[in-house]
Amino acid sequence: MDFSHIIYEATTWVFPLLFVIVFHEVAHGFVAYQFGDTTAQRAGRLTLNPIHHIDIYGTIIIPIVLLVMNAPIMIGWAKPVPVNFNALTNPKRDMGIVALAGPVTNFILAILFAVIGKFLLMILPPELALSQWISDTVHNGIGLSLVIGIFNLFPLLPLDGGRILAAILPDKYSLKYQKTEPYGFLILMGILFLLPAHINPILWFIRILFPYFDRMIQIFL
Repeated sequence: MDFSHIIYEATTWVFPLLFVIVFHEVAHGFVAYQFGDTTAQRAGRLTLNPIHHIDIYGTIIIPIVLLVMNAPIMIGWAKPVPVNFNALTNPKRDMGIVALAGPVTNFILAILFAVIGKFLLMILPPELALSQWISDTVHNGIGLSLVIGIFNLFPLLPLDGGRILAAILPDKYSLKYQKTEPYGFLILMGILFLLPAHINPILWFIRILFPYFDRMIQIFL
């Protein structure tokens, strides 16, 4: 077993994964703060320090399992930033905007990965080992940004897409839909790990949307 190769692969995934999911969560808290909710700010979660956002399962265990299994996609998540929707200026509307902030941030990060990576690879000699590491890390960063952004748009609570849908639905149906949230995580795990890839709606959702965002990123590469 080539441990140096494993360490190399792990670093090219771990660093961008932490970067992507931390910015995703902080974006939720920052936008919520702009709309009147100070919960995340008082909890000390409006920080880019990854230690404050690490979730033992979503940030460590599941990404490692997916990496070892050579899974077709790499996903992960941080500890959710606390948001008190009742403290928002307009709870129903602002809930959707706060939720949308995470995926939008991921798509912006994908562009930044592409631009910064392109610049660094232009000024560094290609024969340097660092150049290859930057290339692999940037590639993974772009992919993770897009996949996590699209994944979170899937319309299932407690994902961001579920909250956006709850904000869009008429009040009567929104309240009924929000009652499904306690079962959302179990449904999500069941979809991800029990359904075969060819009938998995989340993988289908990502595969449908990923190429469109990916083509936009190619402009910067």
